[in-house]
Amino acid sequence: MKNSENLFYSFAKIGGIHFKVFTSKKGVRKIFMNNKDGKIKRANLTRLYQDDPYMFNIFNELTEYFGGERKKFTVPFDINGTDFEKKAWQELRKILYGKTSSYKSIAERLGNVNAVRAVGRVIGLNPIPIIIPCHRVINFNGNLGGYSCGLEIKEKLLELEGSLSLELFE
Repeated sequence: MKNSENLFYSFAKIGGIHFKVFTSKKGVRKIFMNNKDGKIKRANLTRLYQDDPYMFNIFNELTEYFGGERKKFTVPFDINGTDFEKKAWQELRKILYGKTSSYKSIAERLGNVNAVRAVGRVIGLNPIPIIIPCHRVINFNGNLGGYSCGLEIKEKLLELEGSLSLELFE
């Protein structure tokens, strides 16, 4: 059986969204949005204040993002995943603020145009939404597609970034 690791967490309401953030000593591990009951299994958890050094300034950066002052996050992260997942998440980080990309385009950049469903699955597993901007991925036809935190939040984030267009809904 795997040993439990020591993780930290804190929460805040920012931009009308409840955030619960888990960190390790290396960086942000998991972000839950509007899921106060979100948990990480097999971990020894310690609750911290939002401004604790082990929260890596994540709440300030999120506040700046929702205030329109931050377009790119600098917090360190410490996420686990397969090589494919990590490559896909790295591609998502290349999508600039205010821009969108398609699942198909991400699959193409990963070298396999037939991996659209796999890309969609990996995007749904993104442990740190907003930091890894999976909300910026839409369907090839311009429809929003899905979002693990709910379409309402995806719409809100795209609107905040100025990339939500009425054309997406035609």
